Amino acid sequence: MMKKICVLITTFIVLLFVSCKEKQPGFDTILRNGLIYDGNGGEPYKGDIGIIADTIAFIGDLSKASAKNDVDAKGNAVAPGFINMLSWATESLIEDGRSQSDIRQGVTLEVMGEGGSMGPWSASMKEREQNSQGDIKYKIEWNTLGEYLNFLEKKGVSCNVASFIGATTVRDHVIGEDNRDPSAAELDSMRMLVRYAMEEGALGVGSSLIYPPAFFAKTEELIELCREASRYGGSYISHMRSEGNKFYEAVEELIRIAKEANVHGEIYHLKAAGKDNWGKLDSVIRRVERARNDGISVSANMYTYIAGATGMTAAFPPSLQDGGFGKLRERLMDPKIRAEMKKEMNTNASDWENLYYGAGGAENLLLLSFKQDSLKKYTGKSLAEVAKIRGTTAEETAMDLIIQDSTRVGVAYFLMSEGNVKKQVAIPWVSFGSDEGSYTNEGVFLKSNAHPRAYGTFARVLGKYSRDEKLITLQEAIRKLSKLPATNLKIQRRGELKAGYYADIVIFDPAKVKDNATFDKPHQYAEGMIHVFVNGAQVLKDGEHNGAKPGRFVKGPGYRINN
Repeated sequence: MMKKICVLITTFIVLLFVSCKEKQPGFDTILRNGLIYDGNGGEPYKGDIGIIADTIAFIGDLSKASAKNDVDAKGNAVAPGFINMLSWATESLIEDGRSQSDIRQGVTLEVMGEGGSMGPWSASMKEREQNSQGDIKYKIEWNTLGEYLNFLEKKGVSCNVASFIGATTVRDHVIGEDNRDPSAAELDSMRMLVRYAMEEGALGVGSSLIYPPAFFAKTEELIELCREASRYGGSYISHMRSEGNKFYEAVEELIRIAKEANVHGEIYHLKAAGKDNWGKLDSVIRRVERARNDGISVSANMYTYIAGATGMTAAFPPSLQDGGFGKLRERLMDPKIRAEMKKEMNTNASDWENLYYGAGGAENLLLLSFKQDSLKKYTGKSLAEVAKIRGTTAEETAMDLIIQDSTRVGVAYFLMSEGNVKKQVAIPWVSFGSDEGSYTNEGVFLKSNAHPRAYGTFARVLGKYSRDEKLITLQEAIRKLSKLPATNLKIQRRGELKAGYYADIVIFDPAKVKDNATFDKPHQYAEGMIHVFVNGAQVLKDGEHNGAKPGRFVKGPGYRINN
């Protein structure tokens, strides 16, 4: 109730200032003389923006107005804050709430929940998560997803945060990591967890179907969970069951779920993975557009690189992980199973997503992160290089590293074509996500290599693909980074520069914005972003982070039903 009152007061203040604009009252902040890109994709225009508290109060001529904080944006682009549609800043924000690698690219909202979410957790799940922590150590002081997001806001973060509830997390909470269907009672429990998360403010249901135990969930199970999200206006977002050999079938599954559950369907990191599958992208694009023309709400997001990143365990069939990671590790120590896995790793499997084969072998697997200090010397080397150093085959090396590190082992897989990446950037219904954490280039974060997308995904959209390669106009790039994702997520009062909207605003130099991170040197900030405001508070000033942490838990459409 209190929040509703605050919104009404803010709206009244905005209307009062707009109606009395000839008097030019004072503002907390004025952004002057900028070239305004409002997020709608239209031509930019020159103007000023007045901010009161956390809200855009006026856009127009403020030459006669005064402000506590007066910012000259002359010659620079002024745009809505960008939305990271696929963020893995779940742990990095606990370690360092400044969110520097993303804030310095203009990201003001991190959207989490790709299959796994930071709640709801049972006691056994919390214990397992606590024991499996890598470089970043923290105490799990929450149980539900909403409690986690409130924890971040209370702790202090520079960016806004939001999340889907992970279908994997729901399944694990009720069934565990076994390969079996839920009973009727268990499915009811899973539905209840989704309902509770939606009422807490989750955006919808997220899945990651190439990974166990998510792989074990049948389409009908996912439809049932999404029907619960649909009751609250939520969405379904998915790392589909295949991005390779069964790319077509996976897209059909997502479209079916969206249609039968009556939800918006979003494809995580759209890609055709593996050289044999690159030619499938055009057909997939046409299929999505046909669904859209038929009235089914479907869209996608992407990252701007030809390599993905996940665990080394993605080189092994999901059946090997029935029962969880501990069972996988045990099986990889069995000589008979090891011999079978050597063959499996080099098989173009049709019933699971073999990323090792899709990447074309060990030379195209780059090792990014280990838990054990004794193995960190291999960070930044290819699997082929490490196999040569250790005098074992690549397949044996992969299995040994998982056993010795007792983790999935972070790996970059070079799977995609640059031609397809460019084609996707230009699609009007595709937004962007880093599929990474948001880091500071110091301290604990330097113990492992990030994928460069953590530092460059959004800068590459503005610089490399819009300015340099002219695949899309700057105003279209900004729309795809702001209003498009906000609309798909049904987030209110964000994603546009408009009076009455929250003041999530970025100011950058279009001529200078540029990504600097590489696979060899990933911990390098992008450049060209000058000022960033989150909920009206400045967090980046003249290209430097000022330490402010005004970020909030941005709640999904279901939250308003019960509050």
